[in-house]
Amino acid sequence: MKYRIENLIDKKTVEKRIKELAREIEKDYAGEEIYCVGLLKGSVIFLSDLVKELNMPVIIDFMSVSSYGSETVSSGDVKILKDTDLDLRGKHVLIVEDIIDTGLTLEYVIRYFKEGKGVKSLRTCTLLSKPERRKVDVKVEYIGFDVPDKFVIGYGLDYDQKYRNLPYIAVVIPE
Repeated sequence: MKYRIENLIDKKTVEKRIKELAREIEKDYAGEEIYCVGLLKGSVIFLSDLVKELNMPVIIDFMSVSSYGSETVSSGDVKILKDTDLDLRGKHVLIVEDIIDTGLTLEYVIRYFKEGKGVKSLRTCTLLSKPERRKVDVKVEYIGFDVPDKFVIGYGLDYDQKYRNLPYIAVVIPE
């Protein structure tokens, strides 16, 4: 497929919003220790920059969940590829996502944490959200940006494993 890339959200705007999200998280957790669980691979850059801005005790873990494969649209078939390494029972957990599209992946992960992990509290944070694509109603406490229903890349988000390293958010436009 031939395509071009068009900028959507510039680097400075992303960085500013991450700082604002960090302040919101600090206020809500009021000095509590939190376990930030990044959903691999897309959340890595966002998670890294977010935790650097948090002035509070933070422990990081990762989980790998898939619903895309090499497609540009979520398949809705959610699979855990890698579970968290740490025992999260009785902990304040913040799930960190790159993007929430249909909500199916996040709904699955939230249910998995609530039913099987015994966490003290569970909140979610995403860099990007596509509210018009929601198939399920999921609660997201911290949202960086609402974006249009287009395939976005950069800042951890990929197209067939490429473009995660872009320091901004862009749109893939088929030609």
